[in-house]
Amino acid sequence: MSQQGEKPAADEDDWWRKLYDDTARDTGPSSAADSLDDRFDSASDALGPGDTGGADHPVTVVPLPDPRLPEAAPLPQRRSPRHAAPTRPERAPGPPPPASAPETPASAPGSPTAAAPPAPPPGAPPVPPVPLRPPTAERAPWETPAGQRGPRTFAAPPPPPAPPAVPDAPEPPARPVVGHVGDRPPTYDAEPAALPPSGPDDLDGTVPDTVLDGARYGTFTLRAASVRGDSARFRGEPRRDALLTARFGAGDAALVLVAVAGGARGADGAHLAAADACRWIGGAVARSHARLSDDIRAGRRGDLKSGLHRLTDRTYGKLRSRAAELGLDPSAYTAGLGCLLLSADPDCRTRVFFGTGRGGLFRLRDGAWQDLDPVLPAMPHTDSALPASGDAAEEEGPAGDRLTMDLQITTPPPPYEEGPPPQPAEPFHFRASVARPGDTLLLCGGGMAEPMRGEPALAAELARRWASEVPPGLPAYLADIQLRTKGYADDRTCAAVWEA
Repeated sequence: MSQQGEKPAADEDDWWRKLYDDTARDTGPSSAADSLDDRFDSASDALGPGDTGGADHPVTVVPLPDPRLPEAAPLPQRRSPRHAAPTRPERAPGPPPPASAPETPASAPGSPTAAAPPAPPPGAPPVPPVPLRPPTAERAPWETPAGQRGPRTFAAPPPPPAPPAVPDAPEPPARPVVGHVGDRPPTYDAEPAALPPSGPDDLDGTVPDTVLDGARYGTFTLRAASVRGDSARFRGEPRRDALLTARFGAGDAALVLVAVAGGARGADGAHLAAADACRWIGGAVARSHARLSDDIRAGRRGDLKSGLHRLTDRTYGKLRSRAAELGLDPSAYTAGLGCLLLSADPDCRTRVFFGTGRGGLFRLRDGAWQDLDPVLPAMPHTDSALPASGDAAEEEGPAGDRLTMDLQITTPPPPYEEGPPPQPAEPFHFRASVARPGDTLLLCGGGMAEPMRGEPALAAELARRWASEVPPGLPAYLADIQLRTKGYADDRTCAAVWEA
């Protein structure tokens, strides 16, 4: 019965009696030898082949080659120190196995690196093969978990894309070249050499070497320029010519004024007089531009001539007053003046020219130049300051003496007159013409009008260059009017109007 009062089974009582039997011999240390060699011999006998008469069987240990290391010499056989038996001859080592397929104990027969294990004796239990663990090596970060089985080649990065082909730089356009007409170029250089002298009190009167302007209104294209002459460039004198381009009003009623003035040669303030003439005639036209624009569009030529004559007289009256303020003779402070009035109305092709003094007006039509303002013949000196008009010329004798009526009595000069009589006043020029498509109207100062009349090669060259219907650009136009001609070194100022 157990401690809890239960009655044990019969088999349990038998087990307890055997365990605590006092007659059973006590277990203790065995008298048989129990060393490491004894246990090795016992294991060898159990695993060896059949009965060999009690002789020990040699045990062959097959090393596993490491694919990362060169092949090592075979390990020596381990035998029992108690028994001496002839060892089995070893085969010569063969070439190392490939790194990708290491040899295992279950290799095919005839492997050069390992000998086949001895066959188990009949009736002995089969020996399970010992699993071999493949050699492990530290894996590189870029290798796959399966390990590297050979030299690894990485693809080279793609080459950078080739830069786009750069087209060849175009040749720079040819610059306008200032040429010359005639057999040889003029004596002076074509480019400016010296600047005019200046002082602290006359900086307002300085003028640039070149002035260039242009515009397009209605059916016409305007190009205008004023260039210092070769002689003035060489001597460091100021440009005596003046140029004014201005627009008054807006829309179709707008009026464009182009004024060209040239100072007297040899006068110290010639460039100032020319600038004053352009400024004052411009102010007069600006104050009357509405009436002038209506007269031009309506074709009232009589009203235009009388009105513009008055404006011109007022301008020259101011020049004389300015000469008196400066203490100069009126002839020393004056300028030739030529003007063009152009309507911005596309339906109006009337072009009005007016002025006085040196200069000219030319028209290129059908490839030929026409002089619209020819030079008047020199007028004889008389005892009157006014030019001869009407029948006054018929009253002169063969020798040029002025006769009184028909009395045939010569009148002596008055005793109070000294020196030659004064020069007659410059005549007033006026012309209103209707332009045709393809015409080119050229307004010139004296320095450009003289070679146009005296050098046929210059007029022919300009006609050839301006024969196209497309007007030249500003740089080309500037080069055209600077065509140099030997013997003509004055300032060149002109305005050209191309009709579409």
